[in-house]
Amino acid sequence: MDKIRNFCIIAHIDHGKSTLADRFLELTKTVESRKMQDQLLDTMDIERERGITIKLQPVRMEYEGYILNLIDTPGHVDFTYEVSRSLAAVESALLLVDATQGIEAQTVANLYLAIEQNLEIIPVVNKIDLPAANAKKVKQEIINLVGCKEEDIIEVSAKTGANVESVLKEIIKKTPKPKGDSDENVQALIFDSSFDEYRGVVADVRVINGTIKIGDKIEYIATNTTSEVLEVGHFKPKYVKAKSLVAGEIGYIVTGLKELSNVRVGDTITLAKNSGKPLPGYKEVKPMVYAGVFCKEGDDYQKLREAINKLKLNDSALFYEPENSSALGFGFRCGFLGLLHLEIFQERLSREYNLDLVITTPSVAYQVKTSNGKDIVIHNPHELSDPNFITEIKEPYVTIDVITPKDYMGNIMKMVQEKRGEYQNTEYIDENRVILHYIIPLSAILVDFYDNLKSISSGYASLNYELLDYRVADVVRMDILVAEEMVESLSIIVYRDESHIVGKKIVKSLKEVLPKQQFVVKIQAALGGKIVAAERLSALRKDVTSKLYGGDVTRKRKLLEKQKKGKKKMMQSGKVDIPQEAFMAVLKR
Repeated sequence: MDKIRNFCIIAHIDHGKSTLADRFLELTKTVESRKMQDQLLDTMDIERERGITIKLQPVRMEYEGYILNLIDTPGHVDFTYEVSRSLAAVESALLLVDATQGIEAQTVANLYLAIEQNLEIIPVVNKIDLPAANAKKVKQEIINLVGCKEEDIIEVSAKTGANVESVLKEIIKKTPKPKGDSDENVQALIFDSSFDEYRGVVADVRVINGTIKIGDKIEYIATNTTSEVLEVGHFKPKYVKAKSLVAGEIGYIVTGLKELSNVRVGDTITLAKNSGKPLPGYKEVKPMVYAGVFCKEGDDYQKLREAINKLKLNDSALFYEPENSSALGFGFRCGFLGLLHLEIFQERLSREYNLDLVITTPSVAYQVKTSNGKDIVIHNPHELSDPNFITEIKEPYVTIDVITPKDYMGNIMKMVQEKRGEYQNTEYIDENRVILHYIIPLSAILVDFYDNLKSISSGYASLNYELLDYRVADVVRMDILVAEEMVESLSIIVYRDESHIVGKKIVKSLKEVLPKQQFVVKIQAALGGKIVAAERLSALRKDVTSKLYGGDVTRKRKLLEKQKKGKKKMMQSGKVDIPQEAFMAVLKR
C-alpha cells in the first residue's frame, strides 16, 4: 500500500484535463504509442465530437515503482455528480487551471468539493505554451484561492508535454498513501458501474479494507443482494484481469448480476460471510429539470424502457418514472441535472439504441399546497389542477456564482435582475476579475441564460449553480392550442405577470416552425379559457382554375367557391402533426 497513489484531475470545462491524462498515459507507457490517440479516456463518440468529458474514467499507471490510479472527471456543471463520486475514491486532486483563462466558476466549485473530502490539493497551471498565457497572473489567483505558496504551483503544457513529468513526481511526493488494511473485513465503495451483455453488471470500486478474489461470495449492503465474483482486475484503460483486489486499489468486479438495480453507485460491497459496515456514500443527487420522453412509434416503448434502464446504471443522477399522455401514448417522465444532461441523454438514446424520440418541453419541479391541505410535487404542467383548489405554489431557487471580467459586470447584473435574480454580494479574485453571487429561480436559468451570459460577456463569463430552497411563486399553466386542439406536450408553467409576453413569443415562434397545411391553422396561447395570444398560419393553395380556358367567369367562381368550402370543412376536422422543432421553439422562446 505504501506504493499506491490514488488521484483525480478537477478543472473547469476545456482547461485540459483529458489532454493531461493522455500525456500521463504516454509517459508511463500504459498505452502503446501505436494505440495512442487524443482524448483516449473519452470513450463515447459524443465525448470526442463535442470535446467534453461526460463520464468519469479510471486508469491505472505504473511509474518509478509506484502504482498511480487516476480518475479523469468531467468539467461541466451538469456532471458535477460524476466529480463528487471520483473524489470519494481518491486521496488527492490535481487542480488544473488554464493559463489563458484563469480561475473559472467550475474550478471554484470543484475545489470546494475536494476540500470537503479532505483531499490533498496539487495546483497546476496548464497551456503555458499559448501566446496569450499569463502564468504569473493565474498563479496569483490560485494563491488567493487555495492559500498555497508560489513554488508549490507547477507550470505545464499538456499539449506539448512540457514539464508533465514533474507533476507525476509531485503526485508521488504529496499524495497520502491509502488508509486501510488488507487483512480487515472487506469494504469496497462502488463509484461507477456499467452493463456487459455477457457478464452482467460490472462495478467500478475503490477497495478501502480487505481483499477481494475471484470466487468470493459478496454482499451489497444497500440492496441486500449477494452474488459471486466472476472476475476482478484493473483499468489500463481497458479491463485487465488480476488475481485479487487489495485495500487501497481501484479496479473492477464482474458481478454476473443481470438486475441493474441491485448494484447501486455509492453502495458498499462486503463479503457475505462476515459483512463489514457500510461506508459513507454520496449525497443523493436531486434532478433539476424534468421532461417527458416518448417514442414516435408506439411499439418502441419496451425498447425505450430497456435503453433508459441501461443508461440509468452508469448515470446515477437520472430519474425516471412511467407516464401516459393522450397525445403521445406511453413514455417516461425523466429528471435531469440540466439541459446539457438532457441533450446528451437524448443523443445517446438515438445513437446507441436507434430510437426516434419526442421530448416534451422541460420544466422544473413545483411544490403545490391544495385547499384540502395536501402537499404534492408536480413535474409536469398537466398536473397543475384547477387554480381554485390551489392555495400556494413554490418553485425551486438556486444560488449562482458568475465569474467575469469587471468590464462586463453592469450588463450581467442587468440581465440577472431582469430574470428575477436577487443580488447577494461581489467578491474580487484580483483587480480585474470578480465573482457575482445571486439567488435566482431555477426556471430563469433553465433555457437560454447560459447562452445570453456568454454573448453579453464576449465568452469570458462562467457560471456555476447549486440548489438552495423552494419559495412561493405566482405561476399559472399556459396551454398551447394548434388548430383549436390543445397540444398537451407544449403546455408550460409561466409567471402570471409575464403570461401575455411569453404567450406572444411562443405563438410567433410556432408560426415559423410549423409546416403549412391545406387549411388555415390557428395557433393560440390560453390561460384556462382565456386566449392571451394568437397567430394564424395561412393555408397552402392549389391553383384550381389552371385548367380553365376562356368561357364564362362564373365557372371560375364556382371552382374557387368549391375550394373555399373544402378548406372550411378541413379546418373543422383537420389535424396538425407537431414536429420536434416545435418543442424546441417553445423552449427557446
